[in-house]
Amino acid sequence: MSAASVRPVTGAQHAFAPMRESDLDDVARLESTLYDFPWTRVNFADSLIAGYCCRVLYQDGALVAYAVMMCVLDEAHLLNLSVAGAVQRRGLGRLMLDHLAREAALYGAERMFLEVRPSNVAARAMYDAAAFQPIGRRPRYYPALDGREDAIVMSAELGAGWRAGSHEAWRR
Repeated sequence: MSAASVRPVTGAQHAFAPMRESDLDDVARLESTLYDFPWTRVNFADSLIAGYCCRVLYQDGALVAYAVMMCVLDEAHLLNLSVAGAVQRRGLGRLMLDHLAREAALYGAERMFLEVRPSNVAARAMYDAAAFQPIGRRPRYYPALDGREDAIVMSAELGAGWRAGSHEAWRR
């Protein structure tokens, strides 16, 4: 995804909020429109119960993105970050990623990890632009319509700048 292909979000009102049980039906419904093998409402509910960092992003009052991140000691693991299809490639994924990175850094995490499908070119480009580096592969990690798909494991240092709220610390 080149910078030219991203239509920046301008003029819209954005609000991050903790995901709540009352959001789960909408989150699960949105998830089912995005993936052939979606997380279920129960998966999201279990994440809330486990105390994971679960966030939603509203744009002009409508749910447009959500994420689930697990923080343990000095590491954060991004488990799910999804943006509604109608508003993809407008910077909302990066907006959510930046928000989560700040939260993880404030928690004390020094590094964030994630898995991404090799076929998810747009997400890979976003993570590359956010200074994530590939550090390995998990063979046959994801279910796919034609069997299984590997996962690319990626990692990024959060850096002290994120604790101060600096976006520039995220970029190289």
